[in-house]
Amino acid sequence: MTQVVVQQPTIAAIATPIGQGGVGVIRLSGKNAYKIGCQISQKNTLIPRHAHFAKFLGESGVIDEGVVIYFKAPHSFTGEDVVEIQGHGGVVLQNMLLSRCFELGARQATAGEFSMRAFENGKIDLVQAEAIADAISATSMAQATSAIRSLSGNFSNKINGLLEKLTNIRLYVEASIDFPDEGDVDFLSDGVIESKINEILGQLDDILATAEQGQLLRDGVHVVLAGRPNAGKSSLLNRLAGVERAIVTDVAGTTRDILEERINLGGLVIHLTDTAGLRQTDDKVEQLGIHRAKDAIHRADVLLVVHDVATKVDLKVFVEELLGSDETDRTDEILQKLLVVINKVDLLNDVPHETFYIKDQLIVPTYVSCETGWGIDELIDRLKDKVGFHPPENGLIARTRHIDALKRAKKHTLDAKEQLTVFFAGELVAESLRLSQQALGEITGRVTADELLGKIFSSFCIGK
Repeated sequence: MTQVVVQQPTIAAIATPIGQGGVGVIRLSGKNAYKIGCQISQKNTLIPRHAHFAKFLGESGVIDEGVVIYFKAPHSFTGEDVVEIQGHGGVVLQNMLLSRCFELGARQATAGEFSMRAFENGKIDLVQAEAIADAISATSMAQATSAIRSLSGNFSNKINGLLEKLTNIRLYVEASIDFPDEGDVDFLSDGVIESKINEILGQLDDILATAEQGQLLRDGVHVVLAGRPNAGKSSLLNRLAGVERAIVTDVAGTTRDILEERINLGGLVIHLTDTAGLRQTDDKVEQLGIHRAKDAIHRADVLLVVHDVATKVDLKVFVEELLGSDETDRTDEILQKLLVVINKVDLLNDVPHETFYIKDQLIVPTYVSCETGWGIDELIDRLKDKVGFHPPENGLIARTRHIDALKRAKKHTLDAKEQLTVFFAGELVAESLRLSQQALGEITGRVTADELLGKIFSSFCIGK
């Protein structure tokens, strides 16, 4: 059966990056896209999915020449009639072509409006729509390939499979409630439902683990470098970044403000912040930098405390002072995200392996040389272990809202199991399973608030 699509007013936008290039694409979608495509290309008809060479005509003559392609509804990205006008990639020419589309009845597309129409017309679900934006903004091969897997439906298929299983269990439970005399066995105690719920909980755990890795892959982690002046924080930033981003001198207090760098470490994106050295000072500018450094420490996902191996300051004492450096006791919070890095081991003949305890927690420093690169790979591995970054080979991209929905689905499924095995409350089992379905439905967009849709699609670029 051919899908019937109610076509909306025609939108148009430049779908390629603004600037000089060999080719620039104008995309149109909507009820008058075909008509505008014919007018601007001077063609009486456009054969679907055929490339037609044409001269693109404006009111005062030819604007450009290139290729026009027509995608007939519903066989297009948006599900509507879509026309792509492929001309030369100059800024002026593209804007002249776009203005001509407006003159012929199209309007400027808003951010993400093409993808929104694709979602509304059932061409993609919400996970796939988000994966489009993630693929476009990917900064590593791992991010890009994971986003394409999600765009291809891998993530959605896992969620839809769980939804189908939940539906089947609900049908069984509700039918047993409505028709209790139809079965020979008490459905609440025969073990069938409990077995199926346990199976769903196992799958939820698997998907949640994959999604948490996907979220790390997409969003990365915030890592803050802290320590005494001249301990080598800026040198470590430069070593991890692979470029000289921070100024490095022998003068203590060279770094007076925070410096941020985005770095890809074997697939894990870290947002690395270098901070001013922590010490007592009368310098007003340096004091401001130290205040900002302390704020950054509390916001970090991982705190790398860098220590100069040649300094006479006791490492354990220094770390304890750092943890208790403000009025609020956040020691336990900071200990959970702490990694101690001992720098400049190239100055020693033998690398020590000092460890110590703070509040019963064993601290095992990582020894490195920012000068030679010794120990940096071990530091990167320990950093990945700290945040639990071990993505599977066929990982998927995921967002915070996906993690939240999966956790709520798991909670409701656990509630269903408790109502079944402890209280034998069939109606409450069914209700908990319904809430679990609802949470999962939010991921793909089966159950989605308009406010969430607006937030998601407004983050897209105009031509998508």
